[in-house]
Amino acid sequence: MLLGSALGTLTGSKLRIVLVGLLVVAAAVGGAFAVGILGVPSVAAVDNTFGDVTSETTEVRTDLVVSNPNPVGVRLDGVSVNYTVSMNDIEMAQGGREGVRVGTGNSTIPLETDLRNDAIPPWWVSHVRSGERTTVGIDASVTSGLLGRSVEFSRSREITTDLLGAFNSDETRPVNADSALTDDPILYVNETRGEWGSVSEAETPIDMAFTVYNPNLEPYAVSEIGYDVTMNGVEMASGQTEEGYVIPSRSAETIEFTTALQNRRLDEWWVTHLDADVRGHQVSDLRIEFYAVIELPTGEEVTVPLDELTYEETIETDIFDEGDDVRDSSADESGTDGNTTDDGGNQTDDGEATDGNTTDGDSTGDDTTDDDTTDDNTTDDGSDDGDDDDGVLPL
Repeated sequence: MLLGSALGTLTGSKLRIVLVGLLVVAAAVGGAFAVGILGVPSVAAVDNTFGDVTSETTEVRTDLVVSNPNPVGVRLDGVSVNYTVSMNDIEMAQGGREGVRVGTGNSTIPLETDLRNDAIPPWWVSHVRSGERTTVGIDASVTSGLLGRSVEFSRSREITTDLLGAFNSDETRPVNADSALTDDPILYVNETRGEWGSVSEAETPIDMAFTVYNPNLEPYAVSEIGYDVTMNGVEMASGQTEEGYVIPSRSAETIEFTTALQNRRLDEWWVTHLDADVRGHQVSDLRIEFYAVIELPTGEEVTVPLDELTYEETIETDIFDEGDDVRDSSADESGTDGNTTDDGGNQTDDGEATDGNTTDGDSTGDDTTDDDTTDDNTTDDGSDDGDDDDGVLPL
């Protein structure tokens, strides 16, 4: 009688019955996870690509691949996923999702967020200040309310450029006036030098120097050198020197001046950089054109296009290593072209840091599918044959 009364007190209402049932189920599920009867879903890969681009925003599309080793799908309403894309520690895009449904095997969770193009100038400043190097970081945070666990997922790769390297040249180039008043060439440029100046938030200076030789018996005066700098046709800088130079007879003189890229125009360039119809996806053409105003011995001034000094350099980036996920980039085989490196980040499929041998979008796991084994204990689908989680990221 006392036992019946106790049971009636405990389960006398439907609310209490439901509550007890939920507690039992939760305890069973939690215990199953704890003793390994059920596998813990893990993050298998994170893929990022650029989507639609407008004058103000750039869409970042993210596919988060979650691997569920269990034979049945589960809905984990208490799971939240957040991720951040940064470039040189500058946050470029951030997104996430609450409530995740995980099927058996690999499930892809699509996420979308917008990168504001006005974040491009600050990134550019950091890129130049870092010696034309950018570390692209992808950080994901996965939290499970059911299991009371939160884990971090990190991946980084390095992007490098060399916009001015080829401008440094000892090649001798003639300067022709194409004038009946003098014989060509009137001058020679024996050397060109260029390097980044002290970059600010507003401008990116380029310090330039020309070594000019005068082969004539009379001195020549260069009263002005003008320049125009474009990137994919977007005007980045335009101006002229503020002082003149006299090149003595059969002597050389170094002409020094500074151009300044206007950083406020970088977001406009960025749109063209991602537009495959301009130069190709993530491809740009840097072009610097010069002219000189030269005073002849007769006193006449002529404006001379310095076509021989026109400088062109192609800028190519692969910021997200598009087409290859982070799982493939940590495989043992790798290719390299010297432009972009993947340092392997903080997490790989076998839980170890990679050595940075993967470069510029080359897939290192071309022969590996989602079901192939990447090491002795861990497979690409997130399952683990060992005793620990071996670097797998549990939900």
